[in-house]
Amino acid sequence: MKNLLIIPFLLLSFLGQAQTDTWEEVKSFEGRFRVLAPGAMQLAVDTMETPVGALTYYTYYYQPPAGEKSAENLMYMVSYCDYPEGSLHADSTELLAEFFETTRESGAFSINGDLIYHSERNLGDANGQYWRIDYLDGNAVLKTWALVAGRRFYSVQTATVATRSLNRSTDRFFESFILIEAEQPASQKP
Repeated sequence: MKNLLIIPFLLLSFLGQAQTDTWEEVKSFEGRFRVLAPGAMQLAVDTMETPVGALTYYTYYYQPPAGEKSAENLMYMVSYCDYPEGSLHADSTELLAEFFETTRESGAFSINGDLIYHSERNLGDANGQYWRIDYLDGNAVLKTWALVAGRRFYSVQTATVATRSLNRSTDRFFESFILIEAEQPASQKP
């Protein structure tokens, strides 16, 4: 009889966990990507002047509610921007290596952080790198997966506290990110 009472309790516990584990799909046709996030992502658009001209950054982000103690990350972000023709050389390994190095260094500098490691991590034909920056005196971690697809730059990121730097949510977020083909106008479809 005791075992029969345990089964409904276990079932309810499992269902409660399943409900908190629902992730939402974000599909951006303009951004040509798809990703899963633990909540609804918001879009912010910002234009910045750079040495190659004005760049418009599109950033999708999700920040768990402040009181959510079980949240593994403090922020989930996907940003992208298009560089002017000829300014980003996706076909040059040497120039891309320099671009990623500058991007990593700028990222660490902007948050007064330390680059802990970096490695190559491509996605199909898109060249990419993955890195970790520790900041706030080593109490926080920013993980970035940066990709170059043609003249488009993508940045997939999570921010968390150092004690939760190894977490399944970051892995799931990064692993769910895929590039999707640009839609062709109806007149050009075969």
